[in-house]
Amino acid sequence: MKLIKHYTTKDKKYYKYELVIPNKAVEEAGLSENDELKINVKKGKKKILIEEDIK
Repeated sequence: MKLIKHYTTKDKKYYKYELVIPNKAVEEAGLSENDELKINVKKGKKKILIEEDIK
């Protein structure tokens, strides 16, 4: 996995972070493009839990 800072404008004023997940991990998790995901982060931990927002 890789965390990327993506600039939304050419002048680099605005940015967002994107998390690149390997294809194999996406397939194993049963995720698909445009799934809404929720991230649960605990301060001081380098562990990220990603959950699918099931409606």
